[in-house]
Amino acid sequence: MIVGVPKETFPGERRVALTPAVLGQLAKKGVEVLLESGAGVEAGYPDAVFTDKGAKVGTRRDVFERAEVVLQVRAYGSNLETGDGDLAVVRRGQAVIGFCNPLAEPAAMKRFAETGASLLSMELMPRITRAQSMDALSSMATIGGYKAVLMAADHLPKMFPMMMTAAGTIKPARVFVVGAGVAGLQAIASAKRNGAVVEAYDVRPAVKEQVQSLGGKFVELELDTAGAEDAGGYAKEQSEAFLAKQREMMARVVAENDVVITTAAIPGRRAPVLVTAEMVRGMNPGSVIVDLAAETGGNCELTRAGEVVVENGVTILGPVNIPSEIPYHASQMYGKNITTFLLHLIDKEGNFKLDPEDEITAGTLVTRDGKVVHPRVVQQLEES
Repeated sequence: MIVGVPKETFPGERRVALTPAVLGQLAKKGVEVLLESGAGVEAGYPDAVFTDKGAKVGTRRDVFERAEVVLQVRAYGSNLETGDGDLAVVRRGQAVIGFCNPLAEPAAMKRFAETGASLLSMELMPRITRAQSMDALSSMATIGGYKAVLMAADHLPKMFPMMMTAAGTIKPARVFVVGAGVAGLQAIASAKRNGAVVEAYDVRPAVKEQVQSLGGKFVELELDTAGAEDAGGYAKEQSEAFLAKQREMMARVVAENDVVITTAAIPGRRAPVLVTAEMVRGMNPGSVIVDLAAETGGNCELTRAGEVVVENGVTILGPVNIPSEIPYHASQMYGKNITTFLLHLIDKEGNFKLDPEDEITAGTLVTRDGKVVHPRVVQQLEES
């Protein structure tokens, strides 16, 4: 069985879908890896480290023509800018696994389905114990939370830790993290390690203990949060009335902090606006906002994706594709997730098998046999 790894073509994408560390696991299952030449170079993995571990190297055409399964970081849907070329080369009976933004780009999923190939989405991995080691969204969110703190520290005209100096005591920076999912928790931990005083808020009161275990103070707002969490553990979309009241109560907390890191996202939906322009104007000059939801519209009203905005002396960062800025470890983590998923899909005889009765397969399978088969994506198509 041949698994192909093409070079990522999305502008600025430096990750690679597999790293040499996982090739041994695949070889034990009889899997041969065919890598497009140069696919791992920008992540810090030259062709030679792959071939030393048994991989073969070829052209992009070789990868798509010979591979039964193609592994990508950004499959079609999450790479609309340059991904059309892949639609021309994937074929019926082939499977592609990667991030594909299925809930936000249902029309792209329909176009992919027309190729006859199967597409499996890493974003739709069920949040169940069996699939925890396959959860690439959480892996990439970990990187995002860590990097957000570094970006904030780089732009803040203050140091994070309290210091005793010849000039007296320097007070620690104050950091407020909005959203205590994987990215938020990592941001809390990273800010705390750097010496900041950290507060955090999440619409899900159940995460209070997690925030406190990392040394952060949980900000409690008097809001009705019943039903704030879905069955998968994600925050649910809230009404505009709820968000308005939430913003009103958060304004004071935002104004008191030097750094605000926002991480609130709803799968397949536009990010909720939690920090308004008025709230930004209430912050002290020199303060920094890092908006990790910039790619889906932003949690801050003034965020512009991929840009740095300065408003009333407050710097607002709208980073996109943060994991690509740390491609070595991002690829290592993603490669482990996707390898575990691939091995789950290989039966005892070494054959790639899509079992619709399996919860993990059913949860991630977007297209098969010329059709969009994932219920949530089908619903998105019907509503669009």
